[in-house]
Amino acid sequence: MSVGTSRAPGAPDVVRARADRDGSGDLGGLGLDPDELPDGLVVADETGRIICFNAAAARITAVRADEAIGAPLERALPLEDLEGRRWWQLTDPYGGLAIRVGQPERNLLLPGGREVLVSARYLRTHRTGPVRRVVVSLRDTEARRRTERSHAELIATVAHELRSPLTSVKGFTATLLAKWERFTDDQKKLMLETVDADANRVTRLIAELLDISRIDSGRLELRRQPVDIGAAVGRHIQSHVASGQDAGRFLLRVQQPLPDCWADPDKIDQVLSNLLENAVRHGEGTVTIGVAPSSSPRERGGAETAVTVSDEGPGIPEESMGRVFTRFWRGSKRGGTGLGLYIVKGIVEAHGGTITVGRAPGGGAQFRFTLPVGAPAYLQ
Repeated sequence: MSVGTSRAPGAPDVVRARADRDGSGDLGGLGLDPDELPDGLVVADETGRIICFNAAAARITAVRADEAIGAPLERALPLEDLEGRRWWQLTDPYGGLAIRVGQPERNLLLPGGREVLVSARYLRTHRTGPVRRVVVSLRDTEARRRTERSHAELIATVAHELRSPLTSVKGFTATLLAKWERFTDDQKKLMLETVDADANRVTRLIAELLDISRIDSGRLELRRQPVDIGAAVGRHIQSHVASGQDAGRFLLRVQQPLPDCWADPDKIDQVLSNLLENAVRHGEGTVTIGVAPSSSPRERGGAETAVTVSDEGPGIPEESMGRVFTRFWRGSKRGGTGLGLYIVKGIVEAHGGTITVGRAPGGGAQFRFTLPVGAPAYLQ
């Protein structure tokens, strides 16, 4: 089968389809077989009989193409809406208003109750002329269901993570307001410190949600400026030492000279903070951080700065490495939202870099990310 184009006098292009014996052909003169399309394509002629039924349509509907070709549209594609009404009788593509151009995408049911996303386009020789072709697009709902499940899981996770600190904040503040005089200054300070810590936890969670929203929508803003990666790592190590970690647990190796790196310093701090915290919390032994020029420049040209964070713990199981940067991955130890590494990957890729995970020489986990170096194009 093939789909070509023809032009009616004084009218826009009209899609024309025919069924070839060998099922080959091109789409609109583009050299593209309809069977190569990712979505289901069904085309009916002016009589309502199917003249194109691609492989994706056959897979989605479980109807063989040779059975569909030549059959009436409503028989080969017996769709119903969610209220049980027959869709073709309801929409009447060949009758009804002559100004209609199609049907927007909606959920419909195939025989057996399977949901499918369907949209239709009515092609005419002129604006109010008779329908010459009905072009139907079919899409499986599984991808949308996965997205909906991911959103539902995100909402459930956020609700769970917010409930604990907010309950604590509410409990301590209510207690202090009701019984302020009964507590000593030390007790009041302890409760207020707890409230402050829980408020910070809520703030971090909200910041993570905003980051996820910006990453998913491609709206993550970067304010690039020169960044000294080695100095940034040193600051994070000092922060861990100040909070009680043994200074001997960290080993920083910076290979000089490093090329100039232009990045968003706040976002890079977020990446380093997450990777070092993971190594300290989930790893064991010495945490080694290496900063060096990349030994394998990117194919598109230009050098990189590579940063590796390794520990000597049990590492990440081989079967889990493919899921480390997905939402809600927490490894063998629970705790946290499981969103940190997802955000880290989004930040690194927004900079044009890459991030990978593997096994460190000491047997633990090793995260490695790269950042392109050099000033942005608008400064060159």
